[in-house]
Amino acid sequence: MFDNLALGLSVAFTSHNLLFAFLGCTIGTAIGVLPGIGPLATIALLLPLTFTLDPVTALITLSGIYYGAQYGGSTSAILLNLPGEVTAVVTSLEGHKMARRGRAGAALAVSAIGSFFAGTVATFVVAASGPVLTTFALSFGPAEYFSLILLGLVIATVLVSGNIFKSLAMLMFGLAMGLVGTDIQSGEIRFTFGFPQLFEGVNFVAVAMGIFGLAEIARNLENPEHRSGTVAKVGSLWLNREEIRRATPSVLRGTAVGSVLGLLPGGGLALSTFASYMMEKRISKYRHEFGQGAIEGVAGPESANNAASQTSFIPMLTLGIPANAVMALMIGGLMIHGIQPGPGVMQAQPELFWGLIASMWIGNLMLLVINLPLIGIWVSLLRVPYRFLYPTILAFCAVGVYSVNYATFDIYQTVFFGFVGYLLYKLSCEPAPLLIGFVLGPLLEEYLRRAMVISRGDPMVFLERPVSAVLIALSVLALAAMILPTIRRRKDQALEE
Repeated sequence: MFDNLALGLSVAFTSHNLLFAFLGCTIGTAIGVLPGIGPLATIALLLPLTFTLDPVTALITLSGIYYGAQYGGSTSAILLNLPGEVTAVVTSLEGHKMARRGRAGAALAVSAIGSFFAGTVATFVVAASGPVLTTFALSFGPAEYFSLILLGLVIATVLVSGNIFKSLAMLMFGLAMGLVGTDIQSGEIRFTFGFPQLFEGVNFVAVAMGIFGLAEIARNLENPEHRSGTVAKVGSLWLNREEIRRATPSVLRGTAVGSVLGLLPGGGLALSTFASYMMEKRISKYRHEFGQGAIEGVAGPESANNAASQTSFIPMLTLGIPANAVMALMIGGLMIHGIQPGPGVMQAQPELFWGLIASMWIGNLMLLVINLPLIGIWVSLLRVPYRFLYPTILAFCAVGVYSVNYATFDIYQTVFFGFVGYLLYKLSCEPAPLLIGFVLGPLLEEYLRRAMVISRGDPMVFLERPVSAVLIALSVLALAAMILPTIRRRKDQALEE
């Protein structure tokens, strides 16, 4: 493993990759600070620009944006009680209370230090577990891969907040979109509605930019943000001895929780922060301070969300299954570069796998160095009116999506999916399962057809192979665990009426 890490460091420490890692971390931090944008929309908007880069540099840049946003989200949450990211909602509960007591600097410091420690530990977890999972995955056949992808789709759907039936509908919508274009095996054109521009399938960048970029702008314009709140005074960034003593165990526990829950498809990142907060609130000797500015309520969740953001790369890199919508975007970006994420990546392109892992640690170190000194700049960003931000984002989006294929039709697709994304928001439908289904749908179909060809049309092949049977059983149990309580509640309501 040490030889591989040496290879990764040699890749990550090139001046080119260091520059783009720094850019990614800086952009990610700024995006995390600004409420209403988020890493998902940002990566969707910046994705076309990475197509001119080599795959390693592109992935390093996008990764820096992703975990940089986890750092930045805590700044506005602590200083202004305005979480820039979903995962920072928990941080605001105690962090802003600390700021109101004059300990904003301490809250920001423990957030940055805990995030750095958790990110470092999670990077080693990725490095250690990646080869093991890859070796295991290489023994899979088409039946096992079909069942594994099916399990990933099911878990990504049932763990998403909101109505389970709406999540399933979004998943089916995404799977259907993945079928558009030319059938790889037969060469038949399907579901293109007479548009020759769809012969190669729906444009992934247009889907991502429309649903997560344009729709997010429409949502923010409909619900204008009020940023007239008073930013808390930062004060000293030094922790006193008592705060260090109380925060250290919370950082360790949050790191452990985030490292495990980050592997879960769907809501592992958000789940880790809430789970860490509830754990700290339950076991802390100072539980009476929760709600009034307990430092454990900042240290634990911040460590958990940064550890989870790192370990969420494991299923994407080793199995080719995205743990969340951001990972689905990264898979789409790699596919456009001609790389199929999965167990073959480590053997075929070890410099990509180990270069990314090494860049994670470097990126965490960069974030620790740039975050605390630049707090003044991040605070000033909170005062930028959104009416100045969104026209720039729209122009950037149009240029970016056009530059992929130099096709006007791609801009039409982006606008169309922007309306779709806004409609989904109005219907309270979570779009993440749609994107994951769109990315994994073609793979699901490919492995299904391969397995059926090998078994000569016998569907029992999925149950006769032990690993495949276990994965399908887990899929059924996960789906049943979410659907049955919903059906029972509706039945009880019907009987009462």
